[in-house]
Amino acid sequence: MMTTRAASANLANARMRRDETGQMISHLKDRPYTSHASQRNTLGDIGNQVSAITISDGPRKDPIKKEIVQLTSHQHKAFTRNKATVSLKALTEEINLPTQQEAANLLETISAMPKPTAAPVPVLPPPVAPVPMEVCDNAPESFSRVLLNVQNIDANDKENPQLVSEYVNDIYDYMRDLEVKYPIQSNYLENKEITGKMRAILIDWLCQVHHRFHLLQETLYLTVAIIDRFLQEKPVPKNKLQLVGVTSMLIASKYEEMYAPEVADFVYITDNAYNKKEILDMEQNILRTLKFSFGRPLCLHFLRRDSKAGQVDAVKHTLAKYLMELTITEYDMVQYLPSLIAAAALCLSMKLLDNSRWTETLSHYSSYSESDLLQTMQKLASLVIKAENCKLTAVHTKYSSSKFMKISKLPALKLPLIKELASACS
Repeated sequence: MMTTRAASANLANARMRRDETGQMISHLKDRPYTSHASQRNTLGDIGNQVSAITISDGPRKDPIKKEIVQLTSHQHKAFTRNKATVSLKALTEEINLPTQQEAANLLETISAMPKPTAAPVPVLPPPVAPVPMEVCDNAPESFSRVLLNVQNIDANDKENPQLVSEYVNDIYDYMRDLEVKYPIQSNYLENKEITGKMRAILIDWLCQVHHRFHLLQETLYLTVAIIDRFLQEKPVPKNKLQLVGVTSMLIASKYEEMYAPEVADFVYITDNAYNKKEILDMEQNILRTLKFSFGRPLCLHFLRRDSKAGQVDAVKHTLAKYLMELTITEYDMVQYLPSLIAAAALCLSMKLLDNSRWTETLSHYSSYSESDLLQTMQKLASLVIKAENCKLTAVHTKYSSSKFMKISKLPALKLPLIKELASACS
């Protein structure tokens, strides 16, 4: 049994431990509350780093808590002031400031040192303005022009951008390449159901249709070119020849005219021999056969250039157009190049009206000499004589009107020169 003295000692120890525990609890209660939830470790500040978090199956350990000491505002100011004073005192102890005499000596030494000379600034030459490309109106012309005494017919067209004087010669060179690229073979209707006479009748009728619709002159020449190019690639039966003709004029009108006739107009002009669907189907057939290539130059394009080179008047130009248009019904002349027909027509027109000379300027710009044109001129002369008694009179009647200066009735067309040239052709 425990003695009375031992029991009293144990009771006293228990009271002492209870009092110490109470004091500790009261001390913790008096401490300011701080939240550790606001503090995050380093990895916790990085977003979307899920792989940095690991889950362990071992026993969980409590986090280490640091004791946070809170200072009052008065204590914080005193601590900062003492720290700044100590730092300034330590700084002055570390740096040995010079005396006043030493500072004066140092200034005299620095002033006695030679001053560095500035590097010379390079003097750049003044900027040179860019020199534009020299374009001189008095530049020497090509050797061929000087040698042949060829006049520059585009010298006065530089101010007119529509005449493209800088490129016009290149354009006509390209057109000469095109007329060779898209040739029409001679006798392409040989051993075919359609004959040259049928072709002539069709074109004579189309000339009347062209005149009735008041279409451009280019439209008629392009119509004939489309017919010849299509028939040499894909022959058609007799009952489709007129369909080819009106469809070719429809395509040419779309190519050249600002306001092309409608399909219904061509249905009406054929007296309902073909309907709209047949014309549209033939249009697709022609477009596919010719691969949408209608850039073959026309006689009229070259005649305008030649007339400018020859400085001819309106009568000579119109007579040359009449001579050219007489060739569209001639099956024997389908293989002639448009540039050759235009030059020959103008040369014959000049000789019939005033016996003008085929100059070197004309030879240069047309690319044909007078000797090159002689055979074609003979052929044209025979067509003039033939037109007076031919049954196909559409072209002759057209140029007998006052609109075309009644060219087909000129007395010059009955000169002996015409008969002489025509006899040489036969």
